[in-house]
Amino acid sequence: MNASYDVRIWKTEVYKGAEVSTYTVRWRVAKASFRAPFRAKAQAESFKAELTVAANKGEAFSVEDGRPLSWKRDEQTVSWFTLVCAYMDAKWPYASGNHRKSIAEALTDATEALSAGDNGRPDQKELRAALRGWVFSTRTRDGEKGPRKGQNPAIRWLTPPAHSEHVIRWLQNNTIDLRELTRPKQGASLTRSVLDRISRTQDGTAAAGNTVKRKRQVLNNLFKFAIEIDALEENPLHNITWTRPKTEEAVDPGVVANPNQARAILSEVGKEGAMGKRLVAFFGCMYYAALRPEEVIDLRRENIVNLPQGDGWGEFILTNAEPEVGTKWTDDGSARQRRGLKHRAPKAKRPVPIHPDLVALLRAHLAEFPAGREGRIFTGPRRGIIRDSTYLPVWHAARQRALTPAERASGIAGRPYDFRHACVSAWLNAGVNPPQVAEWAGHSVEVLLRVYAKCISGGQAEAMRRIEAALPPTSPKPPDSPDQAR
Repeated sequence: MNASYDVRIWKTEVYKGAEVSTYTVRWRVAKASFRAPFRAKAQAESFKAELTVAANKGEAFSVEDGRPLSWKRDEQTVSWFTLVCAYMDAKWPYASGNHRKSIAEALTDATEALSAGDNGRPDQKELRAALRGWVFSTRTRDGEKGPRKGQNPAIRWLTPPAHSEHVIRWLQNNTIDLRELTRPKQGASLTRSVLDRISRTQDGTAAAGNTVKRKRQVLNNLFKFAIEIDALEENPLHNITWTRPKTEEAVDPGVVANPNQARAILSEVGKEGAMGKRLVAFFGCMYYAALRPEEVIDLRRENIVNLPQGDGWGEFILTNAEPEVGTKWTDDGSARQRRGLKHRAPKAKRPVPIHPDLVALLRAHLAEFPAGREGRIFTGPRRGIIRDSTYLPVWHAARQRALTPAERASGIAGRPYDFRHACVSAWLNAGVNPPQVAEWAGHSVEVLLRVYAKCISGGQAEAMRRIEAALPPTSPKPPDSPDQAR
């Protein structure tokens, strides 16, 4: 006989090592002894409690692996919580910090919707903080050494922070079985509840169309992953009819500063104390060269291949960017993580012309502020990396003085990134070929024209002029009126 009702569960053993502790659940079925080690005390207690419940119910246990026979009937089931943790771990090594953060935001919303049961349910703030601050940050869960491949994510975590341990324990036991997503009627209802959740912000208002689109893409990829690992047989998103919200990718021309407004802002930036003087050329790189903020942050002396002495154009060769994403989403726990250029292969380079006005700004900057550590062109007073929280106050103060109340209210240059929009718009309106603009700006031509379609001024009038030149009007002129004849 391969089963027995003779079960005895012993006290959990605790081993405290130099770096981590191990909690081992020990029990006996008939004459066979079994052990199950866990890194978290809560997980060990939960496992032990499940064994105890099965034994108290009088269930038969397997003498081969020590588990209740009822578990074998459900051994192919996977909880939503287990799936999202495994998916995040699979994506982590190949995703940028911003992409990791974006995935976590979508999975956090979905997990809220698929958490079952109200008994002991944490409040929304606690739930989201535990998910985004611990569960979906693979580096945080696994410590500085990074994830260990080939191990079950449910048992390899380091001990979570005390303030969120109860939340994580609740999540481990209170998310739906994945099979529920494909059951008739119930599956469609659950899937729709997830889509409804990602379509709303935390306060219940409608989310932006682009945000909803991005989160739905994450869910679609998650379900594809579930099919790959045999946790699901089909994609639940394909079983419901859902109207996607309209999205708007085009830049609003109202945020694009004209040359006078841009130069006024740059002038006021220089008046913002010692930090402001360091940021004039910094913001100038966005306005005159269409660099993204994270590209300016990473500029090194070697990225400037030509900076003429007199009037003339220079040239950047961009190689990297350093977006600020937060310590939870980088490999080493720093706020920024260096990576290749956006939408480009890891070692791709991008040439960008340096406008003569920017040449002058950069020469003045380098003369006063020599390159910092690692050859960075732009650094703080202590020669460290510049943070968003450092340059944004300078920007807003300068904009406040440079623009009129009406201009400020209209949203012109509301954020530094709008200087990049102004530069790309200027290139297009100057008649530069879109493929060339796309190369300089780091876009595809398709995305460039879609995003900046509304910022190309005079296009309609010029198009009608060209059509008329190619196809001159042949209609006869209307006859003169009697009054004109006299």
